[in-house]
Amino acid sequence: MLIPSIDLMGGRIVQLVQGETLKLAFDDFDYWIERFAKYPIVQLIDLDAAMRLGENTRLIEMICGRLTCQVGGGLKTAEDGRRLLDAGAKRVIYGSSLFGPSQDTEQKRRHKIIQLEFAEQLKQTLGEDALCFSVDTKGGKVAVKGWKESVELTPEEAVTWLEDSCAAFLYTHVDTEGTMQGFPIETAAILRACTAKQLIVAGGIKERGEIDELDAMGVDAVAGMAVYSGAMEA
Repeated sequence: MLIPSIDLMGGRIVQLVQGETLKLAFDDFDYWIERFAKYPIVQLIDLDAAMRLGENTRLIEMICGRLTCQVGGGLKTAEDGRRLLDAGAKRVIYGSSLFGPSQDTEQKRRHKIIQLEFAEQLKQTLGEDALCFSVDTKGGKVAVKGWKESVELTPEEAVTWLEDSCAAFLYTHVDTEGTMQGFPIETAAILRACTAKQLIVAGGIKERGEIDELDAMGVDAVAGMAVYSGAMEA
């Protein structure tokens, strides 16, 4: 299944390359909302919130009122998720807040880096069905804080530990995000073997054939640059 993405920054819909370089920007919200209305779910990310540079709450409320969305960007508390669900989000995405640095021993390292108690708190407070956990990687390690930092953890480890607390995982391959160079299908196959939950991947998808190949594996795909650039019909 194709999941279109709407990334918000500075009050506009944008597409960035590897989360850094602005490539495309649009302010014709009605056009894209109408284009995406046929999809079961749309991914809506507040990049300003993710980068701790502001927020786009009014736009999120407007879009969630017209599209079925999973919404993310800078969520740090259960209250943040509740606010978005109350604003009309079907599901909320938590990423960086699930991970943190550790000074502990190697044996306890993963328990400390992955905030398992917080994940369980989210499940108890918001409900498993409302939760999508974002596991993004840069150079093979989990990337956090707007992809500016990394923690010593592989995506396979993260997915395995967090399996019991969410309804879905979103994996973004930051190294190819926004490049339209193609998504590493073998990575999706590895992650698919790590979890029985819904698996959504993103990062570099350039053509419909990739969507079909992932779909055959039971993996859904987010596409942004390919859709907004016109390379893929949505």
